[in-house]
Amino acid sequence: MSHRAPSAETTPAAPSADAGGASLIEAFGGVRGMIDMTVPGLVFVVVYTITKSVPVSSWSAVGVTLIPVAWRLWHKETLKHALGGLLGVGIGAFIAIESGKPQNFYLSSMIYGLVLLVVYTISALIRWPLIGVMLGPVLGENMTWRTQNPGRLSAYTKATWVWVALFALRAAILFPLYWAGQVTWLGVAKIGLGVPPWLVAIYLNWLILSKAPAPIKVNVEEPEESGTPEQQAARAVDEAVDGALHDFANSPMPQSHSER
Repeated sequence: MSHRAPSAETTPAAPSADAGGASLIEAFGGVRGMIDMTVPGLVFVVVYTITKSVPVSSWSAVGVTLIPVAWRLWHKETLKHALGGLLGVGIGAFIAIESGKPQNFYLSSMIYGLVLLVVYTISALIRWPLIGVMLGPVLGENMTWRTQNPGRLSAYTKATWVWVALFALRAAILFPLYWAGQVTWLGVAKIGLGVPPWLVAIYLNWLILSKAPAPIKVNVEEPEESGTPEQQAARAVDEAVDGALHDFANSPMPQSHSER
């Protein structure tokens, strides 16, 4: 069979919106990933409220985080979300134990939320909205939405601003509680501002994309690869994330304390 140049074709907008919502949920680890994100913080705040012990609460949260890692290893599933959760909880536990301040268990994730706020804001302002960058390859349109489909560029920009609002709301509520040292309320707020707002944001993204113009899909013949373009793009994203996690895990960690 002879090779042909990449061809573009349009598809109905409604299926792309459905796929976009599912892809967003999967990008954040799916339903299981959202549960994994919630449980360690819940365990920490419950154990600390009962024991008032930072080490016991921190190690309890780390121990709970190891369960999904073991589960995914046993079932030979991808570890990127489980390892990401373990890394985040481990950093929070280390900071809390070293400082002796229980509210510091949440500090690293709060700072990470601020970083996401800045990154998503910049991406929307420079007209490279991250939601489009994430979903474009998965939906088979690559970056055609930016140069050939201004309606979808606008939709992806609006969808990105939804996440900016979510990150800003979280920061506006969590940081005052952190500065006030309200550990229990901070933990409760962290849980309440976790999965429910994320689902609302995903739903709003779905509504925005459902009203956007149809994507311009780019189909490139690749005889060496199997599967649909969406599956190939998803595999490429998984390989890139797994590679980044591997590089991060093997990079030297900065020394936070001098030799004693």
